[in-house]
Amino acid sequence: MLEDRYYMRRPAFRFSWSATVVLLMVNVVAFIIQSAVERFSNFPTNAWFALSVDGLRHGFVWQLLTYQFMHGGWLHLLLNCWAIFVFGREVEETLGRNRFLTLYFTSGVIGGLFQALAGVLLGNQFAAPVVGASAGAFGLVAAFAALYPERPLMLLLFFVIPLSMRAKFLLLFSALLTVFGLIFPTDNIAHAAHLGGMLTGIFFVRYVIYWHWHWPSLNRTRSQPFRPLVKTTHRAATGWGQSNASVEEDLPPDEFLSKAVDPILDKISAHGIQSLTERERRILQTAREKMVKR
Repeated sequence: MLEDRYYMRRPAFRFSWSATVVLLMVNVVAFIIQSAVERFSNFPTNAWFALSVDGLRHGFVWQLLTYQFMHGGWLHLLLNCWAIFVFGREVEETLGRNRFLTLYFTSGVIGGLFQALAGVLLGNQFAAPVVGASAGAFGLVAAFAALYPERPLMLLLFFVIPLSMRAKFLLLFSALLTVFGLIFPTDNIAHAAHLGGMLTGIFFVRYVIYWHWHWPSLNRTRSQPFRPLVKTTHRAATGWGQSNASVEEDLPPDEFLSKAVDPILDKISAHGIQSLTERERRILQTAREKMVKR
């Protein structure tokens, strides 16, 4: 039945242990442990777990993962958690938990490799130990902008001035700041890691998530045979500006489901809910309302 499909259910008002929430909690707990160890012991946490060129040269490859859970202070942690929370929720909802986590940690690892490469080639502060979830967070920002480039965002400039900006321009602005920081390094920000995270987020969405649009056979599994792309056609408008889409919505529920909704469900099955157009999403919303009235 239509109402049994996950994307046609009404959202339940309950706490959800999403990967985004768990990731935020792990970051907070990891920082508390880091702070306690640094305060009450002489254990060299940075030497072992922060990302550094020297550490990678000594074979400490785990630093590419552990540095993502360390932070330089509460403000550093707060800013990264804010970015993960704001952009991670919708990216996870769109991509699913497994792809979301793959995107996040891959962005962090590749961002770390970018930072290490900058340390080898440029030296100076680029070679200093690096901590923080910024690379993964920027990967989420880039993925969000690639998925929803026209989505308007309300930002607080200097945490005070409200500023409206589309997602694609936020990504462009972030990239320009990162490149400027690489060319004119005047702070302790890991700009190379940010750049690596952003490039990974864009690549992940453009060439991994949507790869099956061009190479569907690569995504075929034994339990899910390939189904060809089904497109819903936009029909010409009828008299008085009324389109056939609105006529379809006035059909009886069973006929409406078979003519208007089934092709969209086939498209979701083959390519995911993120492939739907705004019109197709409106049709699904109409179908949900019809099912409630039955």
